[in-house]
Amino acid sequence: MTFTGLDGLARRSRAVTRSISAENPTGAKGAGGMATEGTGARAASLLGQGWKVSPSIEIPAGETATLADISGPGTIRHLWCTTAPHRAWRSTLLRMYWEDAAEPAVEVPLGDFFCNGWNAFSQVSSVPVAVNPNGGFNAYWPMPFRRAARITLENLSAETVTLYYQIDYELPEDGGDLPEPSWFHAQWRRSHPVPEGRTHTILDRVHGAGHYVGTYLAWGVNSPGWWGEGELKFFLDGDDEFPTICGTGTEDYFGGAWNFDVPGQGYTAYTTPYLGLNQILRPDGLYASQQRFGMYRWHIPDPVRFAADLRVTVQSLGIGPGHGNGLPHRYRPTSDDIASTALFYLDAPEEPASRPPAPDLLALEVD
Repeated sequence: MTFTGLDGLARRSRAVTRSISAENPTGAKGAGGMATEGTGARAASLLGQGWKVSPSIEIPAGETATLADISGPGTIRHLWCTTAPHRAWRSTLLRMYWEDAAEPAVEVPLGDFFCNGWNAFSQVSSVPVAVNPNGGFNAYWPMPFRRAARITLENLSAETVTLYYQIDYELPEDGGDLPEPSWFHAQWRRSHPVPEGRTHTILDRVHGAGHYVGTYLAWGVNSPGWWGEGELKFFLDGDDEFPTICGTGTEDYFGGAWNFDVPGQGYTAYTTPYLGLNQILRPDGLYASQQRFGMYRWHIPDPVRFAADLRVTVQSLGIGPGHGNGLPHRYRPTSDDIASTALFYLDAPEEPASRPPAPDLLALEVD
């Protein structure tokens, strides 16, 4: 049996630890640091084999690199990566495939997967995702698989991307099997902008049984005034017009209150184990003309469980002046730029019916 967390640290296990990186691309036992050619070969020319000869890979424009191709059963425990240039975070697509599925379970821009959707660094100090100076991306979502796991990164930009990465995983003790897993999924969508009076779909109707574990939003504001009145709604197991779970406002869902506005300080960033407003990009008076935000919520202590299907939406809704209705303000539908990443576990390794089309470079563009 494999134990994780503090309770399990003192317990022995015969599970096997493996790690894939540019220094050991297969994860094989005793095969790390053997390269004689690689991106660090010139820097290591006086030192030779075993001295950081291959710390990274280069992904040319328009190409896809396979980062991991693992035979199971097993569980991915940790992903770390960083890139040069940083502006590649929105124009590289991270994909994960389980059990030789034809369709990816995860298809998300690299930066959005790590709560940095605007090609600009933001600290994240949460339990499953940590982002550290200057662009060190870490994810600790458990990702079990029975037969196979494959992870790729596609470079949609017009320049070569240098990627440093490490994928740590575990094989069950004595070559045994895993209990029937729920497979990890992540989907990305963008409304650019949300049509006025409409909602942004975070997750379309996913079919199957599972539990929803997280939301990241990269929100670009297109109107003056407060922008975050919109309710997040979870339509569970056949819900039609009205949802079972209906929040009270965008900042409320992400654990904040009163517009994220500390009097005298304005919008105030925070990053906590399960939720945060981790990024605030303010207008510069020149080319960065709009306010932009990044925020996350992880449903780890409070997963949203569904038995048959799930749909998740958020309203693009703000506050405007009262227009003579006797009130100091009124709700006002807006047309903001909302990009969302939905994370969930499902009882199937793929769910093609709910997947949005793969984004192209135009859809990924950071204005």
